[in-house]
Amino acid sequence: MVAEMRRERRSEVAPFAVMLIMEGCTIALTILAKTALTAGINPLVFVVYTNAVGSILLLPFSFLYHRGERIEQSLFTFPLLFRIFFMGLTGVAISQNLAFLGLSYSSPIVVCAMGLLMPTISFLLSIILRTVRLDWRSTSSQAKMIGTFISIAGAIFVELYKGPFTRPSPVSLDHHLQVIPKLFVFYSTPDRWVLGGILLAAATLSISVWNIVQMGTVKQYPQVMKVASSYSLVGTIQCLVFSLIMEGDLDAWKLKRKPDLLLIIVTGVFGSIIRSNVHLACTRMKGPFYVPMFKPFGVVFATVFGTSFFTNSLHYGSVIGTIIIGTGYYAVMFGQIREEELRKEREVGTVGDISDLKAPLLQENEDAQV
Repeated sequence: MVAEMRRERRSEVAPFAVMLIMEGCTIALTILAKTALTAGINPLVFVVYTNAVGSILLLPFSFLYHRGERIEQSLFTFPLLFRIFFMGLTGVAISQNLAFLGLSYSSPIVVCAMGLLMPTISFLLSIILRTVRLDWRSTSSQAKMIGTFISIAGAIFVELYKGPFTRPSPVSLDHHLQVIPKLFVFYSTPDRWVLGGILLAAATLSISVWNIVQMGTVKQYPQVMKVASSYSLVGTIQCLVFSLIMEGDLDAWKLKRKPDLLLIIVTGVFGSIIRSNVHLACTRMKGPFYVPMFKPFGVVFATVFGTSFFTNSLHYGSVIGTIIIGTGYYAVMFGQIREEELRKEREVGTVGDISDLKAPLLQENEDAQV
C-alpha cells in the first residue's frame, strides 16, 4: 500500500518537476537568444542555423522512434506532402522568423505574453472556420468567451503601456548597456516595443494555424515524429531561401562569437529532441491539457530572471499585462477542459443508451434458445 502511494506520488511529482524545468530552460534560452541578437547576429540567420541543427538530428531520430511500427498510409502522397509544406511554412518559416524578429525588438517577457494568446487565437479561428458552435448557455463557451476578452485586453495593455522599470539602474540605460559586458541581455535600446509585440502576436497566429493543420495531419499519418522531422526539414529549406533573399551579405552568415555556435547547437537539440519528447511523454501520461497548463509558468521565470539579474529590463506594464493575459489563458483552458468533459459524458451516455437498447434483444434471444 505504501509502495503504491509512493509510486502515485512519484508519477505526479516527476512530470510536474520536468515541465517546470522545461519552461525554465525555454526562458533561459530566450534570454541567451536575446543576447546573441543584441550582439549583432541576424535573426533570420539564427533561425536557419537552429532549425538546420534540429532537422539534422530529428530526421534519423524519427526513424529510430518509430522503428518496428508499420502503417499502410504512405507519407509521400500529394495531400500529405502539401500539408507538410504548409506546416513547414507556418510552424517554422513564418512563425520563427517573426518570433525572433519580435524578440530582437522587445524582451522575453513580451514573448511570454504574446505566446499566451495561442488558445485565444485558436478559439477565434475555430469560430471563423465554423469548426465550433457557441452555446451561450454552457459554462465552457462562457469561460472561453470571457477568457478571450481578458486575453485581448491584456495584450492591448502590454502594447500600449510600458510603465516604469521594476528595478531601475542609477545610471541611464544607454550608459548601463555600454559599461556592463553583454554576457546576458534581457532588454536593449533602441527598442521598438509595439512592433515587437505585433510581430510576436503574428507569430502566435501562425503557430495556431500550424497546430490546426498538424492535428489533421497526425490523424491521417499517426507517426508524429516522422511528420515533425519532415516539416522541420521543409521549413528549414524555406527559411534558407527566404534568408538568402533578404540577407545577401555573406558576412552576416559568419558567427563572430564562439558562444553563438554553442547557443545554436543547444537551441536546436533542446527544441527538436528534448522538449518535443518531454511534451509528448507528459501528454501521453497526463492527457492533452497537461502540457499547455504550464505555459504561464514561463511568465514567472521571466519575471524572476528580469528582476533578479537585470536592471532596467522589466517594465511594470509588461508584467501586469502578462498577468492579465495569463488569467484569460487559464479561463480559455478551463472552457476547453470543460467542453472535453461534456463531450466524454455525452459519448458515455450514448454508449449506455445503446447497451440498454441491446440488452433486452440479447435477453430475448437467450430465452428463445432456452
